[in-house]
Amino acid sequence: MSTPVLLAAGNATSEHRPLIMALFGAFVLATLVITVWAGRQTRSAADFYAGGGQFTGFQNGLAISGDYMSAASFLGISGAIALYGYDGFLYSIGFLVAWLVALLLVAEPLRNSGRFTMGDVLAYRMRQRPVRTAAGTSTIVVSIFYLLAQMAGAGVLVSLLLGITSDGGKIGIVALVGVLMIVYVTIGGMKGTTWVQMVKAVLLIAGTLLITFLILLKFDFNLSQLLGAAATNSGKGDAFLEPGLKYGISGVSKLDFISLGIALVLGTAGLPHILIRFYTVPTAKAARKSVNWAIGIIGAFYLMTIVLGFGAAALLSGDTIKASNKAGNTAAPLTALEVGGGADSTGGAILLAVISAVAFATILAVVAGLTLASSSSFAHDIYANVIKRGKATEKEEMRAARWSTVLIGIVSIALGALARDLNVAGLVALAFAVAASANLPTILYSLFWKRFTTTGALWSIYGGLISSVVLVLFSPVVSGGPASMFKGVDFHWFPLENPGLVSIPLGFLLGWLGSLLSKEEPDAGKYAELEVKSLTGVGVAAAVKH
Repeated sequence: MSTPVLLAAGNATSEHRPLIMALFGAFVLATLVITVWAGRQTRSAADFYAGGGQFTGFQNGLAISGDYMSAASFLGISGAIALYGYDGFLYSIGFLVAWLVALLLVAEPLRNSGRFTMGDVLAYRMRQRPVRTAAGTSTIVVSIFYLLAQMAGAGVLVSLLLGITSDGGKIGIVALVGVLMIVYVTIGGMKGTTWVQMVKAVLLIAGTLLITFLILLKFDFNLSQLLGAAATNSGKGDAFLEPGLKYGISGVSKLDFISLGIALVLGTAGLPHILIRFYTVPTAKAARKSVNWAIGIIGAFYLMTIVLGFGAAALLSGDTIKASNKAGNTAAPLTALEVGGGADSTGGAILLAVISAVAFATILAVVAGLTLASSSSFAHDIYANVIKRGKATEKEEMRAARWSTVLIGIVSIALGALARDLNVAGLVALAFAVAASANLPTILYSLFWKRFTTTGALWSIYGGLISSVVLVLFSPVVSGGPASMFKGVDFHWFPLENPGLVSIPLGFLLGWLGSLLSKEEPDAGKYAELEVKSLTGVGVAAAVKH
């Protein structure tokens, strides 16, 4: 089974390319139609940033799961499991458990306390301009890190389908995704992005369910048989089903595993594109309900990624997967081709096209959500409240959001082209680490610590942000490793691939230390007001309507 699947995939896509292009075009056109329709209903800043706060708990839960089930989930995790077995499966567990932190600590208080962005919550009891500048900067950086993964996934996916092997062709695909992303956000705003997320979540669950069913069918719905075949076909034997294949080789790799686990579990509660979703519902009850729905949908999806990953290992060889993409990002589409009847069959080509089109729609939807989060934060926090000192009109603010979308899109295209050969799940884990280092400490301190000050917030955000980004830049992810972003050079001195073990505790420590050393006296009255708002939601409805 491990033989020329890759070559056959190329043949299948060339023979059925008109069909593949038609399916792809249909998916993209459908999402554009939804975006344009929703864009016509976007008349105010509240509509653009938060969809007017009109979505139900179930709708927002679907949209949140759509935001969360990104290229990293579908392509990266299945690829990591296919290549590393049990150690790849850890991504599934980490991404899912992270939702408990978001649900228990952040979802409801954040929704009750803010209006459009994280900066709203921080600015309520602190000096507005410096805090909003820091929050906006952090949001943009985290979003761009997350965007790298989606761009890389898009390049890999379309290259497989169209048989593109040149670097120039792959960069062109990344640019195409960036352009579509800019169109989605500038036209549709939060309403358009949310509807696209809902449709995409349903399609992704359906597509993943279909492949899972076909994989299990091949093994008589016997999980033990599936896992045994995966272990045998991987060439690693029982070690494939045990910890240590990737993260137990050395002491450094064990530390890397701890760092990855901390980043995955704590990162979700600090992700900007997830946080702004809590502002799209009308009540705190709806916010809780949306997270509950999201946990159920996401949990079912991650259970299926286990079957996808081990199914790929059982049906394809590691060499075949790596020949298509070194990081394993094409394992799921290649498995779809195999279970659909093989590369020579029309069924295989159709399933490959459908699954790839769904994955592409997934990427488009997620990059739109990320770009909306970062452009909203720039326009609302930095432009309207810092540069214009709160005197910007809604029209000026929305214009700034749209222009910032274009600039963020250009930056993401450039960086995504460099990251096209890295595993997308690993790239997303970096975004989680940056979010948990810069955003999470500040959010938790602001909501739950009376002594927290503006200085503490600035130290926490900038300290966590700078430390995590610097450690990534000088890690094996960027240089000095076998799968680094820059080949042939080595300027890394930080041994871990994920900075979370160092930068997350540092973010919390700096927030605490900055508050203690600050001469600023915390406003007890403002904290009391924020505490009441975060627990009860008093005043939120009026803010949303305004």
